[in-house]
Amino acid sequence: MKQGAVRSDYLDWLAQALEVERAATPLPDGDVVVGYATGYDAADIAPFVLSLRAVFYGPVALVVDADAELRRFLAQNDVTAVDPPIWRGWAPHPVMQRFAAFAGLLGDRPGAALACDVRDVIFQAPPFAPAPATLEAFIEADAPLADHAFNMKYLRALFGDAQARQMGPQACLCVGTVLGPRAEVARLSRLILSLAATPRSEIGGAFGADQAAFNLAIHQGLVAATIQPNYGRVATLGLTPGDRLSFQDGRVVNPDGTASPVVHQHDRHPHLDAAVHALWGGGLEHRKRMRLKSVGERLAKLRASLRRRTPELR
Repeated sequence: MKQGAVRSDYLDWLAQALEVERAATPLPDGDVVVGYATGYDAADIAPFVLSLRAVFYGPVALVVDADAELRRFLAQNDVTAVDPPIWRGWAPHPVMQRFAAFAGLLGDRPGAALACDVRDVIFQAPPFAPAPATLEAFIEADAPLADHAFNMKYLRALFGDAQARQMGPQACLCVGTVLGPRAEVARLSRLILSLAATPRSEIGGAFGADQAAFNLAIHQGLVAATIQPNYGRVATLGLTPGDRLSFQDGRVVNPDGTASPVVHQHDRHPHLDAAVHALWGGGLEHRKRMRLKSVGERLAKLRASLRRRTPELR
């Protein structure tokens, strides 16, 4: 009996994404920083850009919208603005789209790369010192994956209950900051995209699918990586109690009294958010992390949620 080809909206998009990645022109050789910043303007990303340019002078590329003011701001700070792809038909959440851009921008080139979130990341020292020997994945919480409902939700959705339970005792890793040799970060990016194609629904394109695929890839050894503790090269602060964090002498200070080169999710804590913006906001508006959604946006989110829960017909 002839077997029909499997199909899904995500698989159709993935074929496009791999075409885009292969056609991209990689950044020049050497250490680079890349991020995906669609939906943001200069006020949103000023702390990222200005703090980074205070400690790192190599190539930086951000995928951004066609906002003239934003692009002027990036040009003034020697940051390459990259146009987002125009997709045919359905497209996943930007947290998944970004991995196609990362793989294309990094290529199989010498040097190291930091592929990271943008709006909630700042820099306090050169991110590539010391130079990474391998891919580095960073722990974001003391408790294991099993204690985090968000992570377990998407592990179950992508890989099933049994694999999610097996993964439960493992460390909770954050996909928002990934660092290592450029070729390895590009390879991991393609792997995340491929792992997210497992379910026969749009769940592979949802916010959260990136985190699940990343944790599975690292913990199952699908890529060679070193798991790094929190508050080292990277401090991920979203799950850290705010009273254990402080801002001293122009730096975010960890619970152990150290200051990490890369700080992620500082904006979850108002006392850090205000201090960071005062230092690195460039005189632009201080934006709140969350804003109220319009009725249209809420309806669109509901439609997307329903579609993700509906597998395509066989």
